[in-house]
Amino acid sequence: MTRLIFLISMVFQHFHYIYIKSDTMNLFVAGLPYDLDDAELEEIFEKFGPVKSAKVAIDRETGKSRGFGFVNMENDEDGNQAIELLNDICLGRSKKPLVVKAAEDRPGGGGNRGGGGGNRGGGGGFQKRW
Repeated sequence: MTRLIFLISMVFQHFHYIYIKSDTMNLFVAGLPYDLDDAELEEIFEKFGPVKSAKVAIDRETGKSRGFGFVNMENDEDGNQAIELLNDICLGRSKKPLVVKAAEDRPGGGGNRGGGGGNRGGGGGFQKRW
């Protein structure tokens, strides 16, 4: 009986997650000025409807913007309007046009994308100790 309740709750959580996920529209935005922050990105997209989150991608080593980000709109209609009206415009003094499109789900949920370290160089070889 306990297993059945556990399985039912797991199935419900899975479907609940799918339902919530389908309510929102995740957008990929490229061509952002390098000095744009999360709040400014959100402000741009709020003109089209409620924004659940806006995040500019930051380089881990330099701490600077990578020139792209993600915006999660509360519904598809607002997201599609933002795509239609913001695509190919230039922000500020930037000469790069924005690329705004629906973000593609990445299998595996991100994580470490780098390869293994492998052999990082030779040992010193054999040394006689006498």
